[in-house]
Amino acid sequence: MKTLPLEVPHMNEAEAEDVFGWILDGEASDEEIGRFLLAMTERSETAEEIAGAARALRARLIPIAAPENAIDVCGTGGDGHHTLNVSTAVSLVVAASGVPVAKHGNRAASSKSGAADTLEALGLDMDVAGATAEKTLAELGICFLFAKNHHPAMGRIQPIRQRLGKRTIFNLMGPLSNPAGVKSQLIGIARPAYVPIYAAAKAALGTKRTMIVSGDEGLDELSLAGGNEVADVQGSEFEMKRVDASLAGLPHAPVEAIRGDDAAHNAAALKALLDGSPGPYRDAVIFNAAASLIVAGMATDWAEGAAQAREALDSGKAKALLQSWIAMTQ
Repeated sequence: MKTLPLEVPHMNEAEAEDVFGWILDGEASDEEIGRFLLAMTERSETAEEIAGAARALRARLIPIAAPENAIDVCGTGGDGHHTLNVSTAVSLVVAASGVPVAKHGNRAASSKSGAADTLEALGLDMDVAGATAEKTLAELGICFLFAKNHHPAMGRIQPIRQRLGKRTIFNLMGPLSNPAGVKSQLIGIARPAYVPIYAAAKAALGTKRTMIVSGDEGLDELSLAGGNEVADVQGSEFEMKRVDASLAGLPHAPVEAIRGDDAAHNAAALKALLDGSPGPYRDAVIFNAAASLIVAGMATDWAEGAAQAREALDSGKAKALLQSWIAMTQ
């Protein structure tokens, strides 16, 4: 067994990879791990530590084969706003636009309904969807990668995280450890001031193109309410930008306009969206889909990305994709 230090020092990337390798391999006690994680959270994790921890998790994951141009759309969660499932809807819209989406996620942790919960309420058999992820990604251009199926090392860590009841570095490691090895992503985080730190971690890990985004009110996706902090990461470099909905030709709306509830409520809202319902939920999905299509190289700017997202919704392609996906899990 390893002994984690009582005083948690700042670690470089290699040191963090070693330490989190011990943690993931069960070479430290539950009590030590919990104390260590809380201490890191209290002093704030550095970019080097996030990158090193993500490398340790990546080294232990179970991968799947994926198209070269596959992307992921996800958030770190924990923003406390309990919105409708924006990234889930975005995944359907983007996949219907011709970009394979390997959605990496789980059931609700801090929200009332996570992506898996809402998709299940819509009729998707999540156990089958998880088991057939590689097949549906190849044949339909979309899949759901259940974290529990691909990160067995997390099995021991999960109860520790639940006992702590607070955000830890593990919330930040997940989006950087997609089992499909995606080279482009849209990642939402709940702390605007932390965007450049997280972007530096992503840049250290390398990417074709990724946007790290956070709404000014602490939303872990692009917000319609006002401004957004955005880090545009390409290769090992990133550029900070300020973005708002007007760039995509969309109106502003308060976060309350897309407030969600339980799985049944969120599923009904997503179904209505795919059936053509207008309003802030649709606008939020179009805004985030536009960003996803930009990072995927399908759109050159926000207006073009928004137009493509609208077409995927209005043509019925996104709805048909979900129906095909559900049919494959029956």
